[in-house]
Order: sequence, then C-alpha cells, then structure tokens
Amino acid sequence: MAKDIYIGEVSRNEEIQIDYFLMKVTLPASFAEPLPGQFVMIRIAGLHDPFLSRPISIYSFSRGKSNCAIELLYRVVGKGTQILAGLIKGSQVEISGPLGGSYAIDSLKKNIVFIAGGIGIAPLSWLAQYLCRKDGLTGDAMTFYLGAQTAEAVVGLERIQKLCYNITVCTDDGSLGAKALVTGIFQKDIKRYSPSDTIIYACGPKAMLQSLSAILSGKYACQVSLEERMACGVGACVGCAVAVKDEKGGKIYKRVCADGPVFELKDVIWE
Repeated sequence: MAKDIYIGEVSRNEEIQIDYFLMKVTLPASFAEPLPGQFVMIRIAGLHDPFLSRPISIYSFSRGKSNCAIELLYRVVGKGTQILAGLIKGSQVEISGPLGGSYAIDSLKKNIVFIAGGIGIAPLSWLAQYLCRKDGLTGDAMTFYLGAQTAEAVVGLERIQKLCYNITVCTDDGSLGAKALVTGIFQKDIKRYSPSDTIIYACGPKAMLQSLSAILSGKYACQVSLEERMACGVGACVGCAVAVKDEKGGKIYKRVCADGPVFELKDVIWE
C-alpha cells in the first residue's frame, strides 16, 4: 500500500566526511513518528530525472509544536544521491514514509549489542536513541561495534559516544581503532554475551552480515536491516526480493522494502 507523500524542506545538508552527507528535513506535523529500522523514499520535488526515489534509513526524528524533522545519513554512490548532495537549505523534497518494518524491542534482554558496518550505523543510531528515550536505557546497557574501511568512512561516531559507554571501533586498514573486520572483533568478545540474555542488532554490507550469521550459528537473537536497492519502497516492483526460510525451513522470497528491511538473521538465506 502506497504511503502519503509529504513535501519537506531541507534545513541542513552537509558533507560530514568525504562522500558522506547528513541531511535534515522539516516535515508537516502529520508525518508519523518512525520506528527504528524504518526508512523513507526521497526525491527532489518536481524533478523527474532520475525518476526513481532513493531509499534512505532514518537517522533521527524529532517533533516540534507545529512540525517535525527527520535526519538522513547517506553516502553518495550514484547519480541520485549526487543530486541529493547538491541540495541547499530551503530546497523542497518529496518524502514518502515512514516505510518498512522496524527492529523489535526486547526489554527482557540485559545485553544490547549493536554491530554496524559503514553507513549501517544510521538505523542503529536511531535505535540506540529510541531505546534511551522510550525505554530509559542508559549507556552502560548497550555495546556498540562499529567497522568501516577507513577512518574517512567512519561516520556518526560522535553521536553514538553520547549514547553508549562501550564502543569498539575498527577499520580495514587500521587508520582508526583496531585493524580488523568488525565481525572478527565481535567474535573475540562473544563469550562475554550469554545467548539467553543478549539481543543483537546489526546493519551493514552483505558480506558482514553473512559472516555474522556464520559466527552466531543461530544461537543468538539477532535482527538485521538489509541493504538492498529499492525502486518503489512499497513492494510493488519486487526488485528487492531476498531469500529467507519459511516456517518449515524451506525457501521463500520476501521484499526488503515491504516485508523488511529488518529480518531475523537466522532466517536469511545467503545466495
């Protein structure tokens, strides 16, 4: 089912690292409060080239007396995001959302572990903010593992540092933090976390999530947000289908935009 389209106004759109941008959009008060893991489809108002909107995870949300605002953290990877990066303050955009499912909150788990790769920090940062604000969690209840290729690709760390006390940063080349893959660092620490008391939330490249799946072997509760290219955002085009296990262990395909983007890691079939 299609979501309403809102006209938003860009109040900030800054390059915070090379090719990484932080955009803030003011929206009408009627825009629904998003849940962690949801996303929006965005396009420049009135622009028909490129035609397709771009899906971007919600990085934060705030509500004022007469309007609300979302923050979008994105990386320039093609024509569409390059055009978005050129927007100036006051530009108008069309926003459809919030779309997709969200991370499920399990308040019974005492260990909350986040594992982010690169731009995957965006939905996890919003989740951490949400847990602190809605569930009253404090920084010592959450542990954050953040990995990126280089120091220049580490974004959003300052915000996480305000939310979590236990943070491990690593880069592929060792230019910031440990020289290691984020899944490798987590694997060294995994004995700290009892499967019965731990919930893991992850978002990052496919290779990272596939590696995490092998490490966890289905023994831990783990929810992941999948990064697939989405064209429509509402499940009509089926361009973002992924293979998952059905209730009987067989294989079915689900749409990341409409059925996800959050899935149980143990259910994802890596093809």
